[in-house]
Amino acid sequence: MKLILSRRILKREFGRTIPADDLSMLRRTAKIALATPISGSGLPAGTRLLKAYGTARSGPKRVIYLLMVAGEDLFLLFYRGKNDSIGANASPKNPAFRAELHKYLALLEQDIHAGAIDTIDLTGDEI
Repeated sequence: MKLILSRRILKREFGRTIPADDLSMLRRTAKIALATPISGSGLPAGTRLLKAYGTARSGPKRVIYLLMVAGEDLFLLFYRGKNDSIGANASPKNPAFRAELHKYLALLEQDIHAGAIDTIDLTGDEI
């Protein structure tokens, strides 16, 4: 299993780099068995959305992953505080979530085609 980041999503969610505390949180939450499946429309074939909860020094976070079911690889979509419009209600019933989901899926697809993706080592300290 790998955790894969789109460079443009990474920049939108974290800025230039992922702070060490947030990287640690991503490693802790990138576990399929601990995440909650959520529905979403327009997902690529063979994928599902997963929501994980965690706490970083900056506060409670909601992490949304796109799971590629066949390979069990995770793609990071959102890393938001619980008071953010997405983090407060990460569900297809939330218009803000739906709109951002479609934008982020398009960014992810474009970055995959361009080779603009990175993999997080889920066991070590490097990205």
